Amino acid sequence: MAETSSHPEIFDSLPYYDDDLQKYPDLKLKVEQELAREPKPLSTLHPRVPPPFELFSKNPLLRAEIERVESHQPFPPLDSLRYQLPAPSSTPGTDEEWNAALQNAHAQLEHQKIRLTNLTLLQNYGPNAWRIHNYLLEAAAKQTEKALEDLKQIMVEVNRERKNNQACLEDRLGMQLTSLETRWTELISSVLQIEMANVALDAEIEKLNKREVELSEL
Repeated sequence: MAETSSHPEIFDSLPYYDDDLQKYPDLKLKVEQELAREPKPLSTLHPRVPPPFELFSKNPLLRAEIERVESHQPFPPLDSLRYQLPAPSSTPGTDEEWNAALQNAHAQLEHQKIRLTNLTLLQNYGPNAWRIHNYLLEAAAKQTEKALEDLKQIMVEVNRERKNNQACLEDRLGMQLTSLETRWTELISSVLQIEMANVALDAEIEKLNKREVELSEL
């Protein structure tokens, strides 16, 4: 309370009362042109605004994939060499080449066994796991939508309350401004009338002075 009393609020704009810009489009255009000439303020965020969140900062592979998608680069082609069984390049081939080809064949066979195992597991447990995953996603989406609707409702209520408060305040201040503007107009009119009366009196005095001079010369 002490801070409020020591630092009163100063209202330099009444958006719900001052509607000159809506009444006079030319005035609004001039204001926009004048604002365009002013230097734009620095785009500094509020101290309470958190820093931007970086996706996959601890996973370089996913981070590289995000950067690839953002840069609209095509997906790299799949490496099919590891699925092939190349024979030794020379004929009949050395022992080292045949050993390398044999190890590659064993690796390919083991890879196919793992694929069959994964496909069997997917066929047995995949549909239920996918249904559960979809159910969790739908529940999360409903919660997010409800939170969004609640935030929108809160925002509408805050804006309505702010508008009502400003409208009540501006009604009082607007009436005061209208009264002061009317008083100012009346004072300006009185000053103009006084100046016109002074001009008329000066002309009358000058006329009387000339008449006095003419009578004194007779």
